[in-house]
Amino acid sequence: MTTKLIAVLALCVLIAACEPGSEVTKPAASPAAQSTTPAPSPSPEATAPASTSVVWKTGDKVKVTINGAAVEATVVSIDEKALKATVKVQGETKERTVNLSDLVKQ
Repeated sequence: MTTKLIAVLALCVLIAACEPGSEVTKPAASPAAQSTTPAPSPSPEATAPASTSVVWKTGDKVKVTINGAAVEATVVSIDEKALKATVKVQGETKERTVNLSDLVKQ
C-alpha cells in the first residue's frame, strides 16, 4: 500500500513539473508587428442560421419529426422572425408549431 502511495505521489510531482506555471510570460508583440487594420466583420450571410437557407412557402410538403418519428405535413404559415412554422400533420385535425430547423423537404 505504501509503495502505491509513493508511486502516485511521484507521478503527481512529475505531472506538476511538466505543466507550465502561471509565471510563464509571453513576449509582448512589437508595435511594428501589430496590424493597424481592423478585423473584417462577418457577412450577414455568415451570421444567418442555416435553416433560413431553405426558403419555405405555404403549401410545401415537408416531413417533421414528432415524438421521434418523421411524419408528413403541409406548411400552413411561416414566422421568419421567430424561425417557426405552423404545419398541418396528415391524419391530425390540429395544427402544430415547429422550428424551421425541424422541417425537411420531401
